[in-house]
Amino acid sequence: MLEHGGKLRLAAQHYGIPLSDWVDLSTGINPQAYPAPPLDPLCWQRLPEDDDGLEAAAAAYYGNERLLVLPGSQAAIQGLPALFSPVSVACLSPTYEEHAQAWTRAGHKLRRLPTLPRALAAATPNVLLCNPNNPTATTLPRSALLAAAEQLQRRGGWLIVDEAFADPEPDNGVAALAGSADAPNLIVLRSLGKFFGLAGARVGFVFAAPEKLDRLRELIGPWPVAHPSRAVARLALADLAWQDATRKRLADSSQRLADGLAPFGEVTRTALFCTLKTAHVAALFEHLARRAILTRRFDQPGLLRFGLPGPEAEWQRLALALAEWNTPC
Repeated sequence: MLEHGGKLRLAAQHYGIPLSDWVDLSTGINPQAYPAPPLDPLCWQRLPEDDDGLEAAAAAYYGNERLLVLPGSQAAIQGLPALFSPVSVACLSPTYEEHAQAWTRAGHKLRRLPTLPRALAAATPNVLLCNPNNPTATTLPRSALLAAAEQLQRRGGWLIVDEAFADPEPDNGVAALAGSADAPNLIVLRSLGKFFGLAGARVGFVFAAPEKLDRLRELIGPWPVAHPSRAVARLALADLAWQDATRKRLADSSQRLADGLAPFGEVTRTALFCTLKTAHVAALFEHLARRAILTRRFDQPGLLRFGLPGPEAEWQRLALALAEWNTPC
């Protein structure tokens, strides 16, 4: 089992600090989640149904009807490799490691490459990447992804793009074209866990050509997403006012975080997290953890990822902890 952010209970036990005292910056999840209203009690008694409006709301939000609702995009990460005969897959690295593990377990040969041009030049049938990338926070332009899909199509390959952090900048996403006549070999993963802050609901989507969706649907089985989760997801996807206000707030918060981290190393950012490149990853992680601030540590290639603080008190605690940091000699 791979390590992930959000293991707050484990951190509390390890450092002997009560769970309630922690600031969790380890996940990149919107700290001000979509405010789910009270639900119809029947949600808890009836099996979920495909005609409840969720698919329609998702198609309108993402601009693509070629979709499958999933119990989080993790289901697609684990299921997609089984839809392909074992081949070589170029994976832009570093990346979200669940992708690499799933393709390797399914018998594919994984080639870790640092850039999209290098991945395309490797002439592997398939290319896999996250955009924006997790954990580096680098973002490729939409035009580059569509050009890559076209190049791969000419040699019978596929482009798989995980857009878990793409919602704050929807114009740069490519989900709308996945499985279309213009990009039939494009597969895109999306999730309500990050931008909407609904990680606990476990709702995700995959966009692809119908034949891939049909095979993945058979693999996952019936009722993959709980009725209450579907109800909340439908409301969140349709709430345009909340989405617009949240994009503005996240952009401001991300810039504030990047400015606060800038004195300590090279910072790259998305709207939902900032990544600090430093030679002192382990020491800074430990310094913050002993002050009950949990970040996400990547020893290779020397990155510390910071999610956004929530209330102003959390921002002040982070600022104070950073002010107390003395760079090791």
